[in-house]
Amino acid sequence: MRRRYLLSAGGAAIGSIWLSQYLPERSQANSRVGAKFEINKTDDEWRKILTREQYDILRREGTEAPGSSLLLEEHRAGNFACAGCSLPLFNSKTKYESGTGWPSFYASIENAIATRRDGSRLEVHCRRCGGHLGHVFDDGPQPTGQRYCMNGAALKFIAG
Repeated sequence: MRRRYLLSAGGAAIGSIWLSQYLPERSQANSRVGAKFEINKTDDEWRKILTREQYDILRREGTEAPGSSLLLEEHRAGNFACAGCSLPLFNSKTKYESGTGWPSFYASIENAIATRRDGSRLEVHCRRCGGHLGHVFDDGPQPTGQRYCMNGAALKFIAG
């Protein structure tokens, strides 16, 4: 019985991933937040410069598995930038260990992000290319009290 359940669950997961490649995509960030961005690309152009995971997160509002990002262990001085357009978004001085499994920050770099309400959550997007980064919550540390819970695949680290 247990083996049958595992095989069924595995088959369903693989089928979902395969099928998602052929279903209509969710709206791109450009139309989601209703704004024009400094950087606009077609889906094909984004797919050429992003990995599959980056594309799913930045352009389709996906979420990476908790604890999977190598950026959780990144503690050097520098900036965390958008993986899509390289805009610096968060300074390493604002990064902290939230225990959630995603890189977390208590503040963004000024004029780096855009937000939009998604039900009870506040989505965070790159203000330059509209890429989906994660969400912001009001349960972070001082001085802001905010927790920017970001997908590591949506970011890249630039030391310095």
